[in-house]
Amino acid sequence: MNPRAVLVWTLVALGTVFTLNARSQEDMKVVSSDAFTRPQRPEAVFVHDAHNEKAGIDACNQCHHVYTDGKLVEDESSEDRRCSDCHGLEDAGRQPGLMKAFHLNCKGCHQGERKGPVMCGECHVRR
Repeated sequence: MNPRAVLVWTLVALGTVFTLNARSQEDMKVVSSDAFTRPQRPEAVFVHDAHNEKAGIDACNQCHHVYTDGKLVEDESSEDRRCSDCHGLEDAGRQPGLMKAFHLNCKGCHQGERKGPVMCGECHVRR
């Protein structure tokens, strides 16, 4: 395949990934627990767009953060990746494991803002 065709197909593939990812967040109803082999609680209920509208969150990087060498990169966002792409199941040095990362990010914001659920059953609703 010639280099130009490779470039075109690469751009099409990347566009598809970004479109599907953005669409999936718009349609998001729960935080996926796929990374956990035996979750102890149901998936956390989280309607992405409704939450952000109610919370007044406009910038994706308020939740979808990027760290490099342990420092927050202010103008970068990770909404094109899953949390589990960076966070393993266990803590790795100063990087929290996946469950702790979810709780620090979500519950930590709720506590800091003094708004939103902080008790387990308020997010992990049994159906």
